[in-house]
Amino acid sequence: MSAIQPPASRVWWRQPLDRMEIVWIVLALIWCLVMFFMMPYWHVFGKQNLANEAYQTTPEAYLRKAQEVVDKYTVRKETEQQIPVVRPPAGSDVYLVARLWQWWPILELEAGKSYRVHLMSTDWLHGFSLQPENINIEVHPGYDHVITVTPTRPGTFSIICNEYCGINHHTMTSKLYVK
Repeated sequence: MSAIQPPASRVWWRQPLDRMEIVWIVLALIWCLVMFFMMPYWHVFGKQNLANEAYQTTPEAYLRKAQEVVDKYTVRKETEQQIPVVRPPAGSDVYLVARLWQWWPILELEAGKSYRVHLMSTDWLHGFSLQPENINIEVHPGYDHVITVTPTRPGTFSIICNEYCGINHHTMTSKLYVK
């Protein structure tokens, strides 16, 4: 039998298996099972995947909540666009809005304190990437993504969009301050 010619018998799956074929099938099945069980194991014990929540919402409702936080906790404004810098109290909910081509507002958090960070896009898919920590989350429009973060060290961290979102995608950057 050749690969070019059709098989002599159309019922090819009823042909007896060679011993080496059985060995490879068993090895592939074992490897698939190992990989299948490693995914939840690394999610729980690997400390490299964030457990997050996502809720369906509307841009109007989300922007209203974000504006309330900005109005209440703004400490100063930065950049040419006068983006507010928000310093919320520890344990509170903070809102970060992704929109063409900007992250709004800038967050200033305290090291060692936990915060619930809400992320939402008001237009289309963006990517939230916190560098150098290598935290990556897809931010979908219509969904409020919530992650609980506890910054461990002070510094200035970069937030970039890592999902192509249009002609000015390369300018969609921001900062996160940890004091």
